[in-house]
Amino acid sequence: MILGILSGILAGYIASRIQKGKGSGCLVNLFLGVVGGAFGGWLFSLLGVGPVSWLGEIFVAVVGALILMWIARKFK
Repeated sequence: MILGILSGILAGYIASRIQKGKGSGCLVNLFLGVVGGAFGGWLFSLLGVGPVSWLGEIFVAVVGALILMWIARKFK
């Protein structure tokens, strides 16, 4: 559980750094990472691919968070 939370924070932080150039705060990064991980996992499962390692899970979560941030920016 702790590793999942830390992974979510890391994934959200990486995604917010890529998108905005700075972090968004610990709770926002956690939210982005966890929701992005679920969304990214769903998207990658549609393609028939899945993460094999912890780094793969981080990659999937970052991609999912980036897509969610892009969608949110379109509605702003």
